[in-house]
Amino acid sequence: MNTDEILQNAANEARGLAIDAIGARASGHLGLPLGCAEIGAVLFSEIMSFSPDNPKWLNRDRFILSAGHGSMFLYAWLHIAGYDISLDDIKNFRMKGSKTPGHPEFGETVGVETTTGPLGQGVGNAVGMAISEKMAAARFNTAGAEIFSHKVWCLAGDGCMQEGIAFEAAALAGTLKLGNLVLMYDSNGITLDAEGSKTMSEDVGARFKALGWEVSRADGHDFSQIRKVLKKAKASNSDKPKLIIFKTVIAKGVPEVENSAKGHGEGGAKFADAARKRWGLPEEKFFVSDQTRHFFAGLKAKRARKFKKWEKLFRNWAEANADKAAELDACLSKKGTQTAEELLELIPEFPQTDNSATRSSGGAVMNILAKSLPFMVTGAADLFGSTKNYLKDMGDFSPENPAGRNIWYGIREHAMGAISNGIAYYGLFEPSCATFLTFAGYMLGAIRISALSRLPVQFVLTHDSVGVGFDGPTHQPVEMASILRLIPRLDVVRPADSEECAAAWAMALARKDGPTALILSRQNLPIQNSIPARTRRLGTLRGAYIAKKETGGLDKIIIATGSELHIAMNVGLKEPRTRVVSMPSMEVFERQSAEYKDEVLPASCKNRIAIEAGVTALWRRYAGKVVGTDDFGFSADAPELFNAFGINEESLM
Repeated sequence: MNTDEILQNAANEARGLAIDAIGARASGHLGLPLGCAEIGAVLFSEIMSFSPDNPKWLNRDRFILSAGHGSMFLYAWLHIAGYDISLDDIKNFRMKGSKTPGHPEFGETVGVETTTGPLGQGVGNAVGMAISEKMAAARFNTAGAEIFSHKVWCLAGDGCMQEGIAFEAAALAGTLKLGNLVLMYDSNGITLDAEGSKTMSEDVGARFKALGWEVSRADGHDFSQIRKVLKKAKASNSDKPKLIIFKTVIAKGVPEVENSAKGHGEGGAKFADAARKRWGLPEEKFFVSDQTRHFFAGLKAKRARKFKKWEKLFRNWAEANADKAAELDACLSKKGTQTAEELLELIPEFPQTDNSATRSSGGAVMNILAKSLPFMVTGAADLFGSTKNYLKDMGDFSPENPAGRNIWYGIREHAMGAISNGIAYYGLFEPSCATFLTFAGYMLGAIRISALSRLPVQFVLTHDSVGVGFDGPTHQPVEMASILRLIPRLDVVRPADSEECAAAWAMALARKDGPTALILSRQNLPIQNSIPARTRRLGTLRGAYIAKKETGGLDKIIIATGSELHIAMNVGLKEPRTRVVSMPSMEVFERQSAEYKDEVLPASCKNRIAIEAGVTALWRRYAGKVVGTDDFGFSADAPELFNAFGINEESLM
């Protein structure tokens, strides 16, 4: 039996695993696993460089299934290739606690590189991984020792191509000349509701060519064509990213639903028995032949030998390049000054005359920390000059300087978020990215996935309230901080001055189990010198703290955050029996002990007022009265806006 016959059998067995798993649940998506089976057979046998025994190999090719609804494609091929995914795991598809959830989830399944499902996100992730490989190669490779020299492979469908995020990311990939990126387009012309022609008429190949990509085409069911285009992409040294348009038949092998919208989901599973006979499979469900297992076992052994060869190269490189090896180790382990308290020791206290906007003090803090933390990289959506997160003297990432630590994203917030996630998934570098808070809505999908995947990404979101002033309501994000606070696993921190900002950054960089949104001001803020700097710093690390203690008994508590703390302090300093609590982060405060929370906000004091220049609903968990605004702002200077909404001292008395 020749190789193509072996691969055809493997492709049909992968189809069988998919239809059996989806049929067992009566839930899932058959279209892609059946339609791309031949592509998977070639990709996982002959093209990609990986080692199932060493799934975290630094120089492995990365595979991303952007069309995450087709998850059984990935699970089937990971199982067949020899990853630690058993037949029982396949049988438990979509079951609670299984390694095979409905859509691929990072950290839940070995071999799954990113969480995908919202269409187009994976394309952005792939661009982030390609950037990471370029950065890593530029920083660590030496003459004769290519520690990093792999490709990033992404499989996307028609739905991904319709999402704007995919083309935001693709445009940047072309500009940055990410020749290590291969995007495979499963072009079956079908979406969930109907034929793609109802909603999609453009020439995708022409569009990608215009973006600076190489474009090729192949029949997605013809092994010779698949092999030719994939091998060409793998061997290419071109600096252009590659798009391969595979023409496929959705749900191929189930004629009752193939090539129609009915083939997208689980509808074809009821025809499984006939389909399995057509594919030459026995009645036994979840079948993989001894021939297929033997073939892929041989490939697995060969891949283990390739890994061992690289491992020897790596050891020799590390011995000869001690400084680079130490830097790589720091990037991998994120070790050294890891706790927020230790990071704070690197940041000098700000002068007592400081009244910087927190966007400015945040930029100063970033630049101090980046000198000690080589894994820090950052980017902005055409707003470095406004968001102040540029790392000085650390270079711009570009085709000419891939070691640069500043990424210029252009006006592409959603892609910026997904690309930042891709950099975090890669595992070497820790990214931050910046835009105005009002535009966080443009990348909420990426922020949500970042939180779901527990990625250590810092989202720098400036121009945080009606304090933006004259730009008017389009740029005054009264609702956005509260929207972000509703996302599980996302820490939202809104510091009140430079010292709280220093602590917010230290806390964000020390956190390794999820992202942080740093909500920073455009306008200058008075530094709170009546509160010791150490109190502000350490209090911020706990989410909330007593900024001004009452005397002579406790009558009232004012809870404030961000730019409104100085208003609360002005009132508190006039009222001896009033306590002022600074609460830069609800999420961090809620993780503190019950004893600490009661110490800061004693249940015995019911007279509480919260103040924030935004919508009021979330603050009602802490206070009976909330000073803020539940309407949009208008064009005026900041003081007029604050007074118009009653966000002032009078409202707190």
